[in-house]
Amino acid sequence: MTATLVLVLNAFQSNLLYFVSPSEVKAGEVPINKPFRVGGLVVEGSVKRPGSDILVVFDVTDTVHSVRVQYSGILPDLFRDGQGVVVKGKLNSQGMFEASEVLAKHDENYMPPEVADALNAAKTLKAE
Repeated sequence: MTATLVLVLNAFQSNLLYFVSPSEVKAGEVPINKPFRVGGLVVEGSVKRPGSDILVVFDVTDTVHSVRVQYSGILPDLFRDGQGVVVKGKLNSQGMFEASEVLAKHDENYMPPEVADALNAAKTLKAE
């Protein structure tokens, strides 16, 4: 019984994706090449499409710091400048977040709780 519980908890721990803010990424509080989620707002004017394929590069901010995100895939219909997003992926050794998934809020009145909390924490840091 105990061995089974240890195995289940270990499997759960290895599949857990932590949410961090761009400020935590900039502070070096995240591992390189390990999956996690980062969220915030898409920085106005940061969305670039280098080349002719589906690669897109953009910045996500918590209003204090920003993280450059690279994603190869089709973006959600609601993705745009100033939009609240959560991206899932890994930080590479050059400091670029390589996203495997991009999620955008689904209506004008909703923001993922993690993003709202990160933005509120950033406002508190700005005020200090």
